[in-house]
Amino acid sequence: MTSGTGTIRVLIADDQQMVRQGFTVLLNTKPDIDVIGQAVDGRDAIAQVGELMPDVVLMDIRMPVLGGIEATRRIAEEYPGVRVLVLTTFDLDEYVYDALRAGASGFLLKDASADQLAEAVRIVAAGDALLAPGVTRRLIAEFARLDGSFRAPLKQRVGELTGRETEVLALIAQGLSNAEIAEGLVVAEQTVKTHVGRILVKLGLRDRTQAAVFAYECGLVRPGGR
Repeated sequence: MTSGTGTIRVLIADDQQMVRQGFTVLLNTKPDIDVIGQAVDGRDAIAQVGELMPDVVLMDIRMPVLGGIEATRRIAEEYPGVRVLVLTTFDLDEYVYDALRAGASGFLLKDASADQLAEAVRIVAAGDALLAPGVTRRLIAEFARLDGSFRAPLKQRVGELTGRETEVLALIAQGLSNAEIAEGLVVAEQTVKTHVGRILVKLGLRDRTQAAVFAYECGLVRPGGR
């Protein structure tokens, strides 16, 4: 999702002024990205999302007044068209897991380069999933520890999918792009896009990141493969 001009509108939420200004300078050098606002905490971020309707929110995890995870949850519920990219210096399991379950579309560490940051914004704005490789490994381990009883209700929902849709869902969770899935299944990329769209609708999910979360939570994908 982008504005009518094709420019990605970004809101930066971080309690540190130097971080906000630094990200603003970095992103505003990109012709296709426009930082339209800065928020000092989670509550401020929610208010500015309602006023400015950005395409992407860069959300810090730890902030006063209202933290990034709860702010992400509220934005996902109230403004489903807005994507949240979580940025943090902490790559602990609990933050990754909670942020994604709250509705974040991506997760990136703050030490990412300017180009990596800009590309991350583009990826989540396009509706794709984004997880830093190191974070992905820890995320998979976290899902592997989930109680089996938690998975049971979710497994029933997988039954709503066709066999091919279930296969595509598993491949999404393994981090494959539409092009890679198409190549592996020997089908057109547009066919994969159609499957992905149907998966999201049937399971009531926002985007590919939430689809990946669902696949791990229901046990469809496990560490080391299906």
